[in-house]
Amino acid sequence: MRSSSAPANRRRGDRGAAAVEFALVVPMLIALLIGVISYGYMLSFRQGISQGAAEGARAAAVAPAATSASQREVDAVAAVNDSLTSYGVTCVGASLVRDGQPVGSCSVSIATCANDPSSQCASVQVNYAYRTNPLIPSFPGLGVTLPEELDYTAVARVS
Repeated sequence: MRSSSAPANRRRGDRGAAAVEFALVVPMLIALLIGVISYGYMLSFRQGISQGAAEGARAAAVAPAATSASQREVDAVAAVNDSLTSYGVTCVGASLVRDGQPVGSCSVSIATCANDPSSQCASVQVNYAYRTNPLIPSFPGLGVTLPEELDYTAVARVS
């Protein structure tokens, strides 16, 4: 004859096994979740950099013909900053700055087009050292999956 306590003992043992399995799986799931969030935010910032460079080149290119090259460069930097300010990053001089610290470079130049020497082109380059200056903290060990630098260059013919 079976003891009535046998099923109860088996259920208690199952609960312990489930707790151990849960404790083993949860850290991996949390690391995966944090990795997806970190990588997604980096991709969003990469899009902001490319959009900022493209808008900067466009702003310099579509300025009225009488606009000086230095004013076109100021307009381009303002467009880059419009795109990156929401991330706490700004273009100051030739540097990208975040929390008062240089984290990359930015440059705007108005020069002869490489493919058409009879025209002027506005070139905007933005470079951010992402691995050493991530925008959000990374889970230990997951930082190596993020790119070392985010870099984008946009060129537009000046009208």
